Amino acid sequence: MWTWCSRAMQSAAAAIAIGAVALPSASAQTPQPIRVGLSLALTGAGAAPSKVINTALEMWRDDVNAKGGVLGRPVELVVYDDQSTPGNVPAIYTKLITLDKVDLLLGPYGTNFVAPAMPAIMAHNKMTISFTAIGINDKFKYDKYFSMVSVGPDGVHAFSRGFFEIAMAQKPQPETVAILAADAEFARTAADGARDEVKKHRLKLVYDQSYPPQTTDFSAVMRAVRAANADVVWIGAYPPDNVGIIRAADEVGLSPKIFGGAMIGMLVTPLKVQLGPLANGLLIGENFTAAQAQIIPGAADFLKRYGVKAGAAGIDPLGFAWGPFAYSAGQVLAQAVTATKSLDHDKLAAYMHHAKFDTVAGSFSFGSDGEWAQPRQVWTQFQNVQPSNLDQFRDGKVQPIIWPADAKTGNLIYPYAEARKK
Repeated sequence: MWTWCSRAMQSAAAAIAIGAVALPSASAQTPQPIRVGLSLALTGAGAAPSKVINTALEMWRDDVNAKGGVLGRPVELVVYDDQSTPGNVPAIYTKLITLDKVDLLLGPYGTNFVAPAMPAIMAHNKMTISFTAIGINDKFKYDKYFSMVSVGPDGVHAFSRGFFEIAMAQKPQPETVAILAADAEFARTAADGARDEVKKHRLKLVYDQSYPPQTTDFSAVMRAVRAANADVVWIGAYPPDNVGIIRAADEVGLSPKIFGGAMIGMLVTPLKVQLGPLANGLLIGENFTAAQAQIIPGAADFLKRYGVKAGAAGIDPLGFAWGPFAYSAGQVLAQAVTATKSLDHDKLAAYMHHAKFDTVAGSFSFGSDGEWAQPRQVWTQFQNVQPSNLDQFRDGKVQPIIWPADAKTGNLIYPYAEARKK
């Protein structure tokens, strides 16, 4: 009996020894993933664009891993839902850095969320690529911050410069302006840029108000805007607000010569479809449009594949405004890591400040402030939009590019009331 037990113990010990030798070999065959962490507003008011970003990043991850990963290691995403609450963001990024110990950072999405994340990111000397945040480095001046949005050095003025240049090119020129903006980081910042444009063009500001972000009934606000009788009405608003503002404007009979601005909700395809002809005449700033997708290598293929994913996920079916930028952020990370053969944030940032990137959002390089060195913001007008028709938004025909001249695909219908008749 003892002899059998002794032999059994020896066999077990040998097996353990063999296992101990085998484990490092198995580990070598399965390299540790490169973990990319970020916060997104997957629930709450910011969910529509954030879900597009999340889906596009998952596509990038899957594409990269299908080709063997980065530096021979698979890529893994670590995503937390900040619930559309900016106050949740600092703790999430602190956790990603200190507890999850992710290798790389992305995000968050939007100015309101990136600003509160920055102190935590800077305190740990980490790099990030944010999504569609505006003017962040005007305040922080951080050399490891990069922005995935095409406003370039125009910064906060990108959401009004083209708008007012279009307005001042009309005959007769407008003379008065009304500004209405949400009382939140992005809208306030964009409105500051609009005020600068008003001064530059020597226009008269006859109405300048903000509204609480939780506002749902815009009837009284839009009656006040109508009473100001401005030639131009510029709006800075978030997706949940846009439908309320546009419907209220229609109900009160608002009819300026030009109406639009930084109306982020009008980048969300389901909202466009929902509003239908009520959107006609609106002039909005965009970072990526249907008209541009056909001339950027890889963009059309990405968007076609995204559409399949979006249909299954029940999210924005076209994803023009956010999908290409999210996928491109992944492309930038992969290129930087591959070129430097490093996950060191200092080395990556140094490379990114001097490299050129060819992505599904276009070719670009970063300036010293982390923004795109050259702007590619365009302004489109809704024209001849029909009710309940998704397909009309696929090719850009109902949203021709009005500005700048080198990207122009259509002419402004002026004044706003004329476009509303179409």
